[in-house]
Amino acid sequence: MFSHGSESLIKQARDIQEPELQKFYSKLNKLLQSKDLGLEAVDSLQRLHLILSATKFTRKLPPELHTRLFALTSSPSEQLQILSSAVLRETLPLCDKEVNYTQITPSLLNSHTAGLLLSQASSTTALSPFCAQLVRSLESRHSEAPSHSHTHTLPILNSVLTHSPECLTEEHVSVLSKKLVDWLRYASITQVASPGGFFSGSRSRQPGPIAELDGTVSGDFFTVLCVGQGFTEDQWMNVYSFSTLRNWLLTYHSVSNCNTTGDTVITCSVFSTSPAARLQCSLSLSHSHSPSNDDRSVDGSVISMVSATSSSSRLLPPKERLREKSFQYCQRVIEQSDRKPQKRADAELQKACLVEAVCILDALCLEDCSLVYRVFPCIKALYGRLSSDLSYARVLLPIAQFYLNHGEMAAVDCEAMWQLLFSRFPAELFNDSLLAHEFLRFIRQNIQNLPLKVPQYTRFFPNLLKLLAWDSPALVDDYVDLLPSMVTTGTAVELLHTLLDLPCLSATLVLQQRSVLLPITDPSARGLQALDAFRNPNFRGLFLFLLRGEAGSGDTIDRLSMLHELLAESADWPRVVQCAQTVPVLLHIFFNTVIKLADEKLLAQLILVQLERSSLLLKVPNYMSEIHRVFSYHLLKLCKLHPSLVVDQSHDLLEFAGTTSNVYNKEELYTHVVWVLGEYLSLSCDCRCSVRHITSCFEALEAVLFEITSSASPPGGICPNPRVVTTLMSALAKLASRSHDLIPRVSLFLSKLRTSSRGGSVSWCSDEDDLVAIVTRGEELWSLLKTPGVAQSVLTPPAHVTKPQWHRDTNVAAPLQLRTLTRLTQPQ
Repeated sequence: MFSHGSESLIKQARDIQEPELQKFYSKLNKLLQSKDLGLEAVDSLQRLHLILSATKFTRKLPPELHTRLFALTSSPSEQLQILSSAVLRETLPLCDKEVNYTQITPSLLNSHTAGLLLSQASSTTALSPFCAQLVRSLESRHSEAPSHSHTHTLPILNSVLTHSPECLTEEHVSVLSKKLVDWLRYASITQVASPGGFFSGSRSRQPGPIAELDGTVSGDFFTVLCVGQGFTEDQWMNVYSFSTLRNWLLTYHSVSNCNTTGDTVITCSVFSTSPAARLQCSLSLSHSHSPSNDDRSVDGSVISMVSATSSSSRLLPPKERLREKSFQYCQRVIEQSDRKPQKRADAELQKACLVEAVCILDALCLEDCSLVYRVFPCIKALYGRLSSDLSYARVLLPIAQFYLNHGEMAAVDCEAMWQLLFSRFPAELFNDSLLAHEFLRFIRQNIQNLPLKVPQYTRFFPNLLKLLAWDSPALVDDYVDLLPSMVTTGTAVELLHTLLDLPCLSATLVLQQRSVLLPITDPSARGLQALDAFRNPNFRGLFLFLLRGEAGSGDTIDRLSMLHELLAESADWPRVVQCAQTVPVLLHIFFNTVIKLADEKLLAQLILVQLERSSLLLKVPNYMSEIHRVFSYHLLKLCKLHPSLVVDQSHDLLEFAGTTSNVYNKEELYTHVVWVLGEYLSLSCDCRCSVRHITSCFEALEAVLFEITSSASPPGGICPNPRVVTTLMSALAKLASRSHDLIPRVSLFLSKLRTSSRGGSVSWCSDEDDLVAIVTRGEELWSLLKTPGVAQSVLTPPAHVTKPQWHRDTNVAAPLQLRTLTRLTQPQ
């Protein structure tokens, strides 16, 4: 909440009148005309931002003031940049005729200005001149451009293209492709000279060659993995170009699809955008480069061993030449990654650059399939080098994407890759949060292809769920999308058991971590009984089943109750509690998915699992009640779609409904089971339903109802829920209406209930209002059963009554239409 002073200022800002506001605009406009903007200008801008942001509607500033504020976003003062951009974000943009994008100087652009241009440009046509100016500024030579203009312009152009690639023309594509080739392949190979000290000679300040990460002198062209005391500007542009290359390769297809081009390309989609920020951050942490204005030297570059192609590549069209140079650049980066870096930060830089290089090669192969045969040996060798070291797991993910996209074309056996990806990654790296996000993103983006190209994918769901069990709040959104792909007719039953045991898996993963971190001799590990049980060989099989990597070893285990006793102390662990809170959400998704693909035999198995597992759950607070609520909802849904399931599973349903303890322990699920029996155990729902089925069900429910209404609750015990009692009464009445021989038995019970309640209180119901509701319901049913024909029509109405379609029946609707027309035409 705002303080009293803040609320007063906001109220003043909202109550300002239009004449006063126009005077303030005029005053601020005059104030911004001065060259030196001091505290008064800052205070006025802050006040204007408060006025604009405090109102519900968006205002439009006078064009002159809007123009001056926009110019202020390029001010040397960062405070003025932030304030002016904040003000402009709260206003309506000027129309295209009032904004001249060609007057915007690229060298003065910053992130605030670029963000405003992208958000407030009304159309692609408005951005096209600005985009053309950016491309022209990149086309100019370093000596003609202001200092660092290219290093500022290229990231902004990349943002513009990401936002609106249609503003490019084919000419722009050619120009920028040529520039990227120059920056990637022909950057200088000498580093900026060291400034030296006062007594340093001229020789110590001579520029030296660039070096590799291991300290050796580089013998090839400059890349992002080259180091030195300082970078020239064209070397900085090499780094920037590599960072934006993948986005550019994916962007210029939008132009190719709209304009005629000499390049024949295959438009494909590749996942994610380039991690330029991470790459540049790693560079800044690793080295203290300072860009200078030195001219790049094309003659100084050395011909690469990996790119010893003929000079005919210069005759290729710009986009094809860019693809060729990008291929050479990425190959060089992969070669450089085999060197052992001297600094730890450089090792992380190597991994980041490897990820980007593999993603770029994947994009190139998607664009030009002929490159697959040239690229695959390199990728395969890289996989062979890194697959044994899980510290490179984040690099192996884009390699897996490459295998998924091109493995079939290259006729390569990918079994080892999928075994590594779906077996070792979740089992050994489940506690790596960043890897978990990237791994799940990989699966989500390939969710359509994985079940087809990787048939064993669904077999690994026990492993995949370990990520969720460890970090449920952060990953539940991913699994909402992924879970349907894991549900098949072969995995449904085991997957249901696994979801119900997810809190147990979470506790087991915690114990596994503690077992590694805490030695047996550690005093802090002796107080945990669950940890002792985890280390005990007698119980090892229980925990190994939870930690299994693949499905198929069995749906569940026999000693679940013992496992829950061993993990009882974990019920209040934060990680376990959070995991338990996500299970109901996943169960809804599971049942909604399985109901679309399962046959009645499988659905019957799932109903049996619901009844069995309703009592076999880890005793996490509120967990059992939430699971019962989900079971109840989907039990009704399954039986409504397939009423014959009630006859198929009548034995198990009656066994569950005939157990009196379920009335108190599982009242939510019990109520729905009783309702299902009373509703669908009918000849109209299944021709196999006989009098024997109805009578056995009646007797089981009658015994339970008689027991709970004829005996007092134990001291300190709870009374049966009134909803359970009324549901039992209704179910008995429905069954009796289908077998008239049972009506006298129901009527006798209802009359006794009415007689016993005249005293005002009964031992099995402590609330008077609840008792009145139960007795009222009993009297209604008693009255209905006096006329059996009417009772059956009311208690079990036919489908055309419960689902009427009178609005489609013209014969029924005609009288209503006539009466309505008569009332409209006749005077009152």
